[in-house]
Amino acid sequence: MPKTTRRRVHKSHPKRVFDKYDLYMESVQSPDVDVLFYRKVYKELKKKEPKVMREDFCGTFALCTEWVKLSKHYKAYGIDLDPEPIEYGKSHYLSKLKEHEQKRITILEQDVLHKNLPKSDIVAAMNFSYFIFHKREQMKEYFRNVYSTLNSGGIFLIDVFGGSDCCDENEETTNLRKFKYFWHQRGFDPVTAKAKFNIHFQIKGQKKTEDVFTYDWRMWSIPELRETLEEVGFKKTHIYWEGTNKKGEGNGIFTRTEKGEECEAWIAYIASER
Repeated sequence: MPKTTRRRVHKSHPKRVFDKYDLYMESVQSPDVDVLFYRKVYKELKKKEPKVMREDFCGTFALCTEWVKLSKHYKAYGIDLDPEPIEYGKSHYLSKLKEHEQKRITILEQDVLHKNLPKSDIVAAMNFSYFIFHKREQMKEYFRNVYSTLNSGGIFLIDVFGGSDCCDENEETTNLRKFKYFWHQRGFDPVTAKAKFNIHFQIKGQKKTEDVFTYDWRMWSIPELRETLEEVGFKKTHIYWEGTNKKGEGNGIFTRTEKGEECEAWIAYIASER
């Protein structure tokens, strides 16, 4: 018989399936923490408990699913025009909720400019989604619609970002546990304040997948947004600015203030009172 060599068998680990919504969630979202912040801001400004939240540009409506977990009395509405992320949210997030939690979520495939959107205590437009409105009149129309569909005493929450880094092309790489996340800004036009952004991903052991998500935005400043919000009727606007850690990086803690810091890149929230 021929001589044989004994070899150890190495078990191969299955490759991570490329799921763009799952990668996005792990890279940039923390909805369980976010909804606690929204509730905290509402209680701080209104001295009472919110019950109904609406998530505009909701995508996979992860915020809605986390909101209804906070209390059996809470309801959530999600609004988005794109059926693909909505279906993803139904199969991956909604399906994992308890039956009574599912019943307190309503997702509508509609335009955020629709005049008969559900009334709510909090409207949240996150991940800079409203930057798709390039013209001031478009932004005013959206803000006016939010104002008219908020309950009396409701608040409107948006996030906003900026800094000197946003005035030039750049790519930021974040190394996560099993993949890399790339935030790529493709230039900036100072005449129009428009910029295009892309998100790329690279799973370990696989090629980089580019332009997984693309954005064509106008870079709105905090004063522009506050003035527009006040023009449509909001009586007060408040800025929640992110603090910094010892390394000079954002620490994820947002505090109400009327004075920001000069940063290469910053993120803040604007809370507007009806």
